[in-house]
Amino acid sequence: MAFKYQHLTKELRDKINHNWWAAGERLPSIRQLCQSYQASLATVRHALAELEAQGYLEARDRSGYFVRARQRRLPVSADLSPLPGQPQPNTVALPDLLYDIMQRSAAFDFYPRGQLVQLPQLKTLQQLQTKVTKQLGAAPALKYEEPFGALELRQQLATSYQSHGLHMDAPDLYLTAGCQHALFLALHAICSPGDIVVVEQPGFYGVLQLLQQLQLQVIEVPTDHAGMDISALELVVARWRIKACIVSPSFGTPSGQLMPEERKQRLVELANSYDFALVEDDIYGDLGFYQRPTPLKALDTENRVVLCSSLSKSLSRDLRIGWIAPARWSQQIGRLKLTSQLAGSQGNAIAVARFIAEGHYRRHLQQFRTLLIHHHNQLHQALQQLFLQDPQVQQLGSIDWNSPHGGLSLWLKLPPAIDALQLYNRGLKQGLVLTPGALFTASDQFKNYLRVPFVNPVAGPRLDALQQLKQLILAV
Repeated sequence: MAFKYQHLTKELRDKINHNWWAAGERLPSIRQLCQSYQASLATVRHALAELEAQGYLEARDRSGYFVRARQRRLPVSADLSPLPGQPQPNTVALPDLLYDIMQRSAAFDFYPRGQLVQLPQLKTLQQLQTKVTKQLGAAPALKYEEPFGALELRQQLATSYQSHGLHMDAPDLYLTAGCQHALFLALHAICSPGDIVVVEQPGFYGVLQLLQQLQLQVIEVPTDHAGMDISALELVVARWRIKACIVSPSFGTPSGQLMPEERKQRLVELANSYDFALVEDDIYGDLGFYQRPTPLKALDTENRVVLCSSLSKSLSRDLRIGWIAPARWSQQIGRLKLTSQLAGSQGNAIAVARFIAEGHYRRHLQQFRTLLIHHHNQLHQALQQLFLQDPQVQQLGSIDWNSPHGGLSLWLKLPPAIDALQLYNRGLKQGLVLTPGALFTASDQFKNYLRVPFVNPVAGPRLDALQQLKQLILAV
């Protein structure tokens, strides 16, 4: 059964769509709406807030609610016959290899036996966790945290985004059990089985997992050094009814590309024109070597960008703290969140909030970024010496890789004759856990690619591991 405010929301939305009130026109006052629709003050306010979140209304201080000028929706082609060379919707069927890699807990370490990076600020976080646990006493054992997560942490996250050009308040964020959980909530709320979702190619294999689980179709749009090709996306959305588009504008895996502001602006305009949701995976946003890019969400004009992120890549895999800014799907995502995760750890959330508030996270990022730059340079030099300066390797064909300005990995292109899946199986016998390019697409591309991480030092045993990789390539 729908709530009263939902009935009122639909009635007001229908009137706006049928030009009962023109763009820019002021709606009747809240008191007048209460009288006209025989509704309570709370019901009317809730309905108006929903319409504002959906982009139909604009609230102006001391003036009331006004109808927003909505961008004209562009038509989608009715002819769905295949076009040569253009992407088509497909179902997702991921190889068992993906789950094998995940079970080895080595997605960002090609040689798990090697030395791990040391981050001094993590000791401070552990001390804060112990301190908070003592302060809270038995309370966390006897009651759940707030339904949408500890307010103290949500406020710190919102404040952090504000410093990077995105205005956000604590209620705009819900805490989740990591970024993958946030992406799941977004897709589950926005889409229904059979809907079409656009993703980057190559892109995050975790997104492909979710599309497979939720029985969604996928269209992959190619990327370059600046992220998703918006011209190619425009051809797709003009032909297919797209429900959502998932992007990682800031240093996304596997290639660490950074989308420039003008391309992000075009992406938002396209979403507005063709009425699809944008799901932003911002998990690597804090890991820019030289800058923290402004999130795509900051350009959102119709409340259709759902931002997802976590601390798993920037601070600790063990925390399992993520968040989602649900945009116009706040109610649906809120309910799904309570269904899939009633509550998280109060102690961890409060400890992280204080870790951020006291400046430890900022210092941690400074140290971590410095290490990532150093490790990236180590890896770059090692690849040059091993592959570009060896005549035997050069005889196999060209080998190339990118140099990202953030993130945790680079994208290595091997000669066409090299099958990275074969390298993976052979590498396991020598303690190598490689990440083949085939995992980052639902198609049959990138068979001769590897994602190579630089989270940890590329020296000693890991340098020896790259030498072993070279020998595996020469043995093909």
